[in-house]
Amino acid sequence: MISTEERFSHALHNAARAWRQAIDRRLRHLGLGQASWMTIATIAKAGAQPPSQAELADRVGVEAPTMVAMLDRLAKSGYVLRQPSETDRRVKLVVLTEQGHAVYAAVKTEASALRHELLRGVDRGQLAGMADLLEAIGAAAEAMA
Repeated sequence: MISTEERFSHALHNAARAWRQAIDRRLRHLGLGQASWMTIATIAKAGAQPPSQAELADRVGVEAPTMVAMLDRLAKSGYVLRQPSETDRRVKLVVLTEQGHAVYAAVKTEASALRHELLRGVDRGQLAGMADLLEAIGAAAEAMA
């Protein structure tokens, strides 16, 4: 019999994977895979301060060369632009184009609809408690880095 901790870890991993796959299926009509939509969403959520390529790679959880190739594809598709930093000419900041903002709006709409479908029957108190738990686990894991 597996421990509760191992069962939790397994369930967390499987739920995250299934969630990402479900979003991938929803976004297929946009021609975006997981790496693309996650990159676009991360840039959009950065707000007024665009992330550098290195910051973006870290936030998405990929190596820098992988992010460069991803940004090359997204730039070719017209979704992103690389702009030089005003404070460090070696740094390229990544911003969404108008087309990038439009595709992000579509991604956000689809993701929100899926989130509502998946969580429809979940008790709000349980959901808040689980969010607190996952945030605490995330903070503990980050503190170990």
